[in-house]
Amino acid sequence: MSVKNASEIKEKIISILKTRGPSLPVHISKEIGMSILFTSAFLSELLSEKKLKISNMKVGSSPVYFLPGQEKQLENFAAHLKSKEKDAFMLLKEKKFLKDSEQEPSIRVALRAIRDFAIPFKRGDEIFWRYFSVPEEEFAMQEQKPLQQKQPTVSTEKTASSQTTLQSSSQPSQKSLHSLQTSKKPSKKTSSKKASKKTKKSNEKFFNKIKEFLLSKSITIQDIESFNKNEIVLKVKHLNEESILVAYNKKRLTDTDIIKAYKKAAGKNFSVFSLGETPKKLKELIEALSSLSEIGKIG
Repeated sequence: MSVKNASEIKEKIISILKTRGPSLPVHISKEIGMSILFTSAFLSELLSEKKLKISNMKVGSSPVYFLPGQEKQLENFAAHLKSKEKDAFMLLKEKKFLKDSEQEPSIRVALRAIRDFAIPFKRGDEIFWRYFSVPEEEFAMQEQKPLQQKQPTVSTEKTASSQTTLQSSSQPSQKSLHSLQTSKKPSKKTSSKKASKKTKKSNEKFFNKIKEFLLSKSITIQDIESFNKNEIVLKVKHLNEESILVAYNKKRLTDTDIIKAYKKAAGKNFSVFSLGETPKKLKELIEALSSLSEIGKIG
């Protein structure tokens, strides 16, 4: 293929992207009438020449290619985000700015995964996230806005009347005393909020332990399958191999835990961890099963 032809194909790709907006290689290859292999080669060249950009997000196994200035149009592909990533995307789009430390652990992980839409920045020691199309200056403007709370105005006549009423009351009625005693008792709503905050803190502590452990093993989190106070199921990647990791928020594993993890893995390679040492008997059972060729009934 001549240099002239190669140049013409590149120009055609740029023209297609101008018309179509951000596109997948398969769509571009159909437009230029070439195989995916050749199309990908031209896209790589245009990328190295900085005439194109590539998304961090993938649709299937392919990234999205787009021209500088078309970043906003990547929103059209947000439907292809994974479950938790989509939740984080919608939350950030609605709020515009999110404080990292105030988010659920699963949302914090997802925000780090949606790099096309979530842009981190710092204020002091705190990490914040802004929606990619919202300028950081807007956050500064929000910080500078004074809180204007209207104070209720009380007329002189009403104040005087209140004082007279208070003075004329020689002692509080039984109803008043009951109200006073009731107000001292913490409401169910307050107790519920405290319990929720405690649970959230406990969950976050558990999740952070898992993250530190995975980091020490050079294992990356690909997705969060499920997460609650008792267990977390992650899709992880290590040495280019994907597997399911199940971690239990408990000191000792049981054979029931292993069976549950096996079912959650749904036939994929999986690993199981807990916060404590694995019992010796369970280790021996796993070792025995790894060498077992068959088990059944005679007769």
